Amino acid sequence: MENPLARKLSGFAAFSDEDRGRLDELCVRFTTRSAGDTLIREGASPSDVFLLLDGWAYRYKVANDGGRQIVALMIPGDLCDIHNFVLKRMDHTIALLSDARVAAIPTERLVALMDESPAINRALWWATLVDEAILREWLLNSGQRAAYERIAHLFCEMWTRMRQVGLAEEQSFHLPLTQEGLGDTAGLTSVHVNRIVQRMRKEGLITLRGKQLEIHDFERLSLIAGFDPSYLHLSSVQPTPAQKLAMAG
Repeated sequence: MENPLARKLSGFAAFSDEDRGRLDELCVRFTTRSAGDTLIREGASPSDVFLLLDGWAYRYKVANDGGRQIVALMIPGDLCDIHNFVLKRMDHTIALLSDARVAAIPTERLVALMDESPAINRALWWATLVDEAILREWLLNSGQRAAYERIAHLFCEMWTRMRQVGLAEEQSFHLPLTQEGLGDTAGLTSVHVNRIVQRMRKEGLITLRGKQLEIHDFERLSLIAGFDPSYLHLSSVQPTPAQKLAMAG
């Protein structure tokens, strides 16, 4: 089975067999970690870049009053911070949302790989630009969208990203975020998130059972959210329902 990093990056560049072999080598040295484990703390000096082979991770910052803001969600195939090789100190913390297999890639190996393969170099930087585009969309989400739209947008985005790496079944995918975690991501209280989720259920949009989210009407949910997947730059993968809807219109 193709490793998740190759699956993700193949959406940004065409790889030779040699390139795919190089990407496979990055996945050899891994450990199994538990939900809640911290991969790297704010203020630490990184020596490795972490690659998620399975499971979810998140970046977060903590305010002076102890409040937590989740600033990024990472899924299989994501490099937790490709910029580690230029950072002297981490300015945020990365932790696991679920049990996971995590490959630790020495920064010098990643730099050498980028020198060895123009295709991999291009794909990695493209993936970095997508991360920045996601952050801009999250800023818009928090600053301009109503609470109901924020959660709808997050559900649409995460289904689309999971689909990109082959981990969404039809309209269903594993979502290891608690309501508190959803709140810390969207800037809402867990009570507010619970009301939104219950409303979405009543309106027939979703079913959230345990840690499995099923989206019953993606087109309607994406319209509510104002979700335009173009910021994810999925030009090489099959169009999502929202993209099909846009093309049909």
